Amino acid sequence: MPLLAPYAADPAFSRGRQYATDPSNLRDAFERDRDRIVHAASFRRLKHKTQVFVAPDGDHFRTRLTHSLEVAQIGRVLARALNLHEGLTEAICLAHDLGHPPFGHVGEEALDAAMQSFGGFDHNAHTLRVLCVLESAYADHDGLNLSWEVLEGLAKHNGPVTAPTWALAQIDAACPLDLGTRAGLEAQIAALADDIAYDNHDFEDGLRAGLFSLEAALQVSFIAANWRTVEQRHPRAPQDRLIAEMKRRQIGLMVEDVLRQTQHNLADYGEAGHADVIRAAPEQTAAFSPEMAAAEREMKAFLYANMYRHPASIGPRTEAADTMTRLFTEISANPARLPESWERTLPKAQPERARHIADFIAGMTDRYALRFGEELQMFR
Repeated sequence: MPLLAPYAADPAFSRGRQYATDPSNLRDAFERDRDRIVHAASFRRLKHKTQVFVAPDGDHFRTRLTHSLEVAQIGRVLARALNLHEGLTEAICLAHDLGHPPFGHVGEEALDAAMQSFGGFDHNAHTLRVLCVLESAYADHDGLNLSWEVLEGLAKHNGPVTAPTWALAQIDAACPLDLGTRAGLEAQIAALADDIAYDNHDFEDGLRAGLFSLEAALQVSFIAANWRTVEQRHPRAPQDRLIAEMKRRQIGLMVEDVLRQTQHNLADYGEAGHADVIRAAPEQTAAFSPEMAAAEREMKAFLYANMYRHPASIGPRTEAADTMTRLFTEISANPARLPESWERTLPKAQPERARHIADFIAGMTDRYALRFGEELQMFR
C-alpha cells in the first residue's frame, strides 16, 4: 500500500469492529470492508433502483449501482492524489446509497410520511441499519461487521449529525460514532465525489431523455464555458461527441478544483494536519473552491428546475409515491402479504412492527415494488 499521509485513516490504527474477527493476510481492514459491501445483497439490488427516473425503459440511464461505481471511481482518484486510504474511500462511496428505498427521493418522502408516527424514515440512517442490522451474511451476528471508520464516514460524510433519527441513534448506541464531530477526510472526499458524479451524469441523462435542451443548459455559466472550449477544440465533431467531451471535461475540472482547495486547506494545518484535527475542524477540509462551489450550486439549481421537477418526471414520481404509501398501508393492515420469512419475524409491538415493514419496503427494487403493489391490488 502506498505511504499514507498523516491525515489519512490508517487501518493499523482502526478503532475496530463491533465483533472480533481474524485478520486477513491478503487485505487490510478497510479493503475487507469494501469487499464485504460489494458482495452484499443490498449492493446487488442497486442494479434495479434508479437514480432519477422511475423504472426507465432505456438501457443507458443510470441506476444507483452504476452511480455508486462512478462515485467510487472519482473518489479513488482524489484519495490517491491526496495519499488517503483508497479502500476506505471506495467502501464509503460504494455503500453511500444502500439505504435508498425504491423510487429514489420520492420513495423516501412517501415512506417517511407513512412512518411519521413511528420515528420516520431517513435513507442515510437506513444505510447504517442495512449494513449493521439487516444484512445477514454471517452465522454469528447481524450485519457486515464493518470497521468503525466506514460506519463513521457513512454517518457523517455530509458533516456532523446533531439530531440523529431513531435508526442512526440505535447504531450509535451500539457503536458510538462521535456524531458531533466531522468525519475523516476519506468520507469528506466521498461526499464530494457523489456531488461531482450526479451533477454531471444527471445532466447527461436529462439531455438524453429530452427533459431539457442543450440550448437551455447553456444558460448555466459553467456549462456554457466548457461548451465553448470543446467546440473550439473539436470544430468538426458531432453534437453527441461534444456533449460527452464537455461532461468529461467538467468532471475533470471539478476533481482538480477539489484537489487544489483541499490541499490549500490542509496546508493551513501545517504539521498538525492529522485525522483528529480534521474531525475537530469548524468546516469540512475537503471542499470546492468558492468559485466552483457557486458554479456547482448553479448547476444543481438548473437540474432541479428542469429535470427533477419536470412534468415528465412528476407524473411517474406521483404514481411511485402512491405505490409506496399503498404498500405500507396495506401490508400494515394485512401482514400476511409479507413473504414468509418477514412475516415470521414481524414484531408484535409498535414502533418495531412498523419499522420492520418499512425495512422490507425499503429493500425493494423499483420493479419489485411496482409488481408487489399490483399484486396487492389484485387481492383486495
